[in-house]
Amino acid sequence: MEPVTLTTDRLLLRAVGPADTDAVYKAAQDPEIQRWTTIPSPYLPEHAIGFTEQIVPDGWTQGSVFTFGVFLAGGELAGMLALTMRSLGTAEVGFWAAEEHRGHGYVVEATLAACRWIFTKVGVDRVEWRAEVGNHASRAVAERVGFTIEGTLRSGINNKGVRRDCWIGSLLPSDLGLPSTAPYLPARA
Repeated sequence: MEPVTLTTDRLLLRAVGPADTDAVYKAAQDPEIQRWTTIPSPYLPEHAIGFTEQIVPDGWTQGSVFTFGVFLAGGELAGMLALTMRSLGTAEVGFWAAEEHRGHGYVVEATLAACRWIFTKVGVDRVEWRAEVGNHASRAVAERVGFTIEGTLRSGINNKGVRRDCWIGSLLPSDLGLPSTAPYLPARA
């Protein structure tokens, strides 16, 4: 698939490329991003080069990971967001915000736009969110987007070689007023 560009009232979401390497490297130096995400730590210039020149384009080409840089109107990188295909009809969202751009709702806005896109253009019927237990900032974003927190998975993620418990939540097309590609029959209460 060719990369797509999405716009919101305040943001431009597009695939990052070589011209964005320095901005990605700079933002990824934040200890909070390195702590709560699976990016390498320390995050070196070669990591940013590999990400912008190989990982992002390969994900789009293969239709396996749809990575968007979250840019402000002036062109500044405010964050990153990726939708990784996990199984038929299911994707997992991951995101981070650059330190100076936290608390403005940019990641919420970007996540809503990206989820609407994947529901309507890719045929996904479930987007999952996972975050290590204790990552309250990520959970707050997920809840503001409308994810239903489903529980805690023991040893649910691997971060830098350590198995950790994680929260899991889901967002369905119906949560955003959109139709599903397949019928959904919820369990009876």
